[in-house]
Order: sequence, then structure tokens, then C-alpha cells
Amino acid sequence: MNLKLVSTICPYCGCGCGINLVEKDGKVVGVEPWKRHPVNEGKLCPKGNFAHEFIHRNDRLTTPLIKKDGKFVPASWDEAISLVASKFKEINSQFGPESMACFASARVTNEENFVMQKFARVALKTPNIDHCARLCHGTSVAGLAKTLGSGAMTNTIKDIADAKLLFIIGTNTFEDHPLIGRRIVQAKERGAKIIVCDPRFNITAKQADIFVQHRSGTDVALLNAMMYTILTEGLENKEFIKARTKDFETIKAEIMKCSPEWAEPITGVPADTIKKIARMYATSGASSILFSMGITQHACGTDNVVSVSNLALMCGMIGKPGTGINPLRGQNNVQGACDMGCLPNVVSGYQAVINDELRKKYAAAWGVADLPNKVGLTIVEVMNAIDAGKVKSLYIMGENPMVSDPDINHVKHALQSVNFLVVQDIFMTETAELAHVVLPAAAYAEKEGTFTSTERRVQLLKKVVTPPGQAKEDWEIICAIAKKMGVAGFDFKSAGEIFEEVRKVTPQYAGMTWERLKKPEALHWPCPATDHPGTPILHTVKFTHPDGLGIFFPVSFKPPAEVPDAEYPLLLTTGRMIFHYHTGSMTRRSATLDSEVKTGFVEINPVDAKALGVKMGDKVKVASRRGEIEIAAKVTPNIMKGIIFIPFHFHECSANILTNPALDPFAKMPELKACAAKIIPIPKEDKKAAAAPVKVAPKIGGH
Repeated sequence: MNLKLVSTICPYCGCGCGINLVEKDGKVVGVEPWKRHPVNEGKLCPKGNFAHEFIHRNDRLTTPLIKKDGKFVPASWDEAISLVASKFKEINSQFGPESMACFASARVTNEENFVMQKFARVALKTPNIDHCARLCHGTSVAGLAKTLGSGAMTNTIKDIADAKLLFIIGTNTFEDHPLIGRRIVQAKERGAKIIVCDPRFNITAKQADIFVQHRSGTDVALLNAMMYTILTEGLENKEFIKARTKDFETIKAEIMKCSPEWAEPITGVPADTIKKIARMYATSGASSILFSMGITQHACGTDNVVSVSNLALMCGMIGKPGTGINPLRGQNNVQGACDMGCLPNVVSGYQAVINDELRKKYAAAWGVADLPNKVGLTIVEVMNAIDAGKVKSLYIMGENPMVSDPDINHVKHALQSVNFLVVQDIFMTETAELAHVVLPAAAYAEKEGTFTSTERRVQLLKKVVTPPGQAKEDWEIICAIAKKMGVAGFDFKSAGEIFEEVRKVTPQYAGMTWERLKKPEALHWPCPATDHPGTPILHTVKFTHPDGLGIFFPVSFKPPAEVPDAEYPLLLTTGRMIFHYHTGSMTRRSATLDSEVKTGFVEINPVDAKALGVKMGDKVKVASRRGEIEIAAKVTPNIMKGIIFIPFHFHECSANILTNPALDPFAKMPELKACAAKIIPIPKEDKKAAAAPVKVAPKIGGH
């Protein structure tokens, strides 16, 4: 038996864990611990342990497909590339560059994302490039860029274990980022206090010293009330505020309107609890904030993030070990896709497209006269523009908006009506089924490149096996289309060659080389020079604003865009679970993970369930103003009364049929975490077999 172990990076969440893939006879047959890796030290969550199971599925896409008379027909690469290139040129010529849009992907490499945004801006000349960070941490980038000058996690994963207090809000870390959960356990064992704020008493909440159960969409009220306590009791860090921040006076008037007593009826949290956690946060000596999509996925998501930042700046809990503001990225390379400029307002390195000097410097490096000089459309705006007849073609790489986007019925209508849809993926996803052309791509184990994790660690991905059939690496496909269109600048021969171009135009990556990234520790950006060690902790001396100061911004509480009423009396929130990932295209094709949880469920408080006559396992309809689904009920006291929860991984009972596409005005984030809904019991005689029993995810911890 000839077995080979290849060290690489897990393809799931943003932790960036190291794994050893076991290769035998050209196939990946297992996963083994990589104990030398600094993030997870050989430990893995269920998804990581079974990250090999989907690679060699027999339903992998292996040949290009062209839809003819409503059915997909296999095609040669030359036929498919020629069709895509000619249609792109035709649409561009007839309707103009802004009639075209591209979606990059948080699941592919930095190099592939870089090439995609270059293709959009150079080959198509369109500003319309975005990816699913819009749906997870777009508000983190917007909010933290306003206050700190940089929208990334400030500290490292390992540093979390050094905190004396962890303030965890809007993240079910133990399910969504289990190896960060491990660092929380280590902090607790060293004496740290844990505060968890969430509408659900989830696995993470069960680790808390204090669980704060607040209503979804009331984060600003909770945070402002905490700051009220800190100010009125003189607990703010006056020295830090004076030396390292500005505009502190601007927030005082708003904060002083927001007493804990005012916040109690809004949030559902007792005023005394708000006061207690505020004192604990301000006086611990080293408080670290962890948050994720429970904070970001709101029409006021940027305000939520700014409020988090105000709290940290007020107490000086930033720029040193055990502190910081740490948005936990949901996908393996969502940080990297943002870094690479797969956003409509910036090129790589967060260089604004409307800044003439930066844009023209970037264009000169690419050898073109200029780049689109306006902010393009975001994901949700693209769907709206298709509906309005303004966007005529859409090129999607590794994204599945038919499950991930809000208001799925609207998304489906848009994708069915767009003139030309190209989808590039490893499986025939729900989105690919609607495409005119489907292009088969390589999976993570079949390519080289880099991923950038949630802690800004840039790591090498290694090729273990060859792609199936005629599948190609994403960058190869994009370059082939560009060259067929007659566009220069896409003659790359390898991922390493692309990375060299990334370094030249991206200041944060300038000092990184392929050779430097070969060590397991890799490098944290910013790394501006080849002799620079990288930057594990941001803002140690100054913030990223030109004057080096952090900025306070007053934030007023605003309720969700849609609140419960007589017709829709419940508030729906959504989330992830430990056994599944994003739209389920990989985990639901992994036999072990799929066997744990086969389909979705709706969590409902026993009081609400009793009033409706709903029992555990009953099939019910959940409806909002946008549609309805049938799903099994999970009656549990772990969900707050008046709130219901649905995991969003399952297309057959998709939570996002129900969710609200109302947008955050700054980051254009849709409100995925709060919308008005109702549950309709299905009469006994009409009930079909209920979904498979809902398993409870295991407790996670230890070393």
C-alpha cells in the first residue's frame, strides 16, 4: 500500500486549520492530523475530519455543459470558451460594460479571485464585481474601516486564549468555528470570564459564565446601554481615548439617552445584567470581542459593527494581546476574496476605485489606460438590476445564490430572466441548473494557491490529485475566456505567477513570497517588505487612518426593517450548524456529515409552540411576506419566546425563501438575521412524514 500525506488547508470555515490529506492511487482517501500546524495543532471539527468525502463524488462536474433547448449538452472546452467569449463581447458591445456582472468566490484561492476581479475590470470593463462577503462580513469591513481604518480581525486565533474576558456576540463559535471555540475553552481554563449574547441558548452559550439572551436586531441598544454604564461609572479608559482616538465627545449625547433601563424592554435583557457585563468588560484588563453574522447580517449591520468598535475604543481594549475586535469569517477564503478586490468599490488591498491616484497607479501596473472609476453593483443590487433589465449577463464562480441569497424567489426570477448566465463550479448546484453554460472547476485538493484565514494568515494550498475529467482550475478557465476575447494580461502559467502580480499591486501582501509561505506559520498581513515578519496584532501603536487615530461615531438604535405584527407575529433568524457548511453543496455530499443532519428544522419556543398546537417533529409551514416553506418543528426552550430559528443550508426548506432583502445603506448587506414570519400548523390529515429526527450537536472543548 502506497500512502502519501500532503499537508494543506481545510476548505471549510475561516479558521484556516491545517490538515493532512491521505493520497492513495491518485485518490484522496482520508484526513489525518497535522499536529505541527499553529492554528489547530492536529485537532479538527467534524467538517475538517471528513473534508475528503466530497472530492471524488460521481456527480462532480467533469465536462463543460451548454444548455440547448432547455437541456444541458456536453461540449468541448473550445466550444464552451468560444461561446462564452463571443456572448460576453456581444452583450458588452450592444448594452455596454455596466450590463455585465461577475461574482467571485470565498471558496477559491486568492489567485483565482484576483484573476476574476481583473477579468471584470479589464476584460469586461465593468465595475460590477462582488462575492458573498456581501452576505456575511461586508458590514464588518465597512464598520471597522470607518472606525479603525481596517476591516479585518485585529488579533490572532491563538491570542484569544490570552483574554481575561471574552465578549461573544452574534456568533455561535463552537459550531461555526470549532477550533476558535477550543481557544475559548483554553481562555476559560486560564481563568477568563465568558459572556455570550445571543437569542439562542446554543452550544457556545452553554460555555458562558453569563448568558445574555437578547432579541435579534437589538444589538445597538444593548451595546449603547453598556457604554452608558461605563461612562456614568467612570470606567472608560481616559488615557487611551486621549492619546489614540478622536471625536469621543460626539458619541456622548447619544450614549446618555441609552440607559440600561431604557434598553431592557427593547432587548429583553434585565438592566442589572447589562450593567454587570459592562463593568466586567471595562475592568477585566484584557477583553476580546468575538462576533460574526448575528451582528453583521442586518440592515443596520454597519451600525452594529461601529457600536462594537465604540465599546472597544472607549475601554482601550485594542492593540494589545488578549483584546481586540475579532469578526470571525464564515468561509475559508472570504478574507482573501476581500483582500483581492472582489468588491465593487475597491481593487486589491482595499484601494478605492474612486480614488484617481490609486486607481491609475493600479491600472498602470496592469498596462491599461484606466479601470472603471465608479462603485459597481453589489450581489443583491445585481439581482435587482437583472430584474429591471439593466444587467444582461452574469458570470458566477463558486457561488450558489439560489440558496445563500435573501428572497430566493426573487433570485430565481432574476437568474431565469438574465440574457446569459455562466456558472463555474465543482457540482451542479441549484444555481448552475439555471445557467446557459456550466464550466467544471477543480476542487481545493486539485489546485495550488493561497487562502487567507479569518486572522489574516496567508497560507499555501497544495495540489494532491488531478481534477476529474476535463475540469480545470478556476484561474485557467478565466484566463482562457480573456484570451479568447483578445484581452492581454492573462498569460499566467501558474498560481505562483499570479501571486507575484498580487504582491506588486497589493501593499499588505508585498513582502510575502511563495517560499516564505511554505513554513506552517505562514504570514499575517500586513507584510509590506520581504524582511518584515508579518503582523499578528493590528493597531498596536496607531490605527490605519492617515492620522493614526481611531474614530468614534455616534450610533442610534433602529429596529429591524421588518418587525413582527398581527399577521406575522414571530421574528425569524437564521444560522449555521456544526455538520453543514454554507449552501450544503459540499457537506451534503459528504456521507458522514449528511448522515448527522439530513434536512432543516425550525426552532420554536415551547410557549409559542403550545399556543399554535405544534409538537416536536410536526411538519409546519413557515411563511413571510416573500414566500413559505414546509419544515419540521423543533420545540426547544433554547430559543427566545417570539423568535424562531432556521439553519440556511437546506435548499428543500430554504430559510432564504423567507428572509428580507432590505439593505444596510453603507455596506448593502441584506437583513438575513431578522424578518417577520408566522408558523402555520399543517392539519393532521394533511401531514406528510416529518423530517428526520433532529440531532443535537456534540459538546466541543478540550485541547
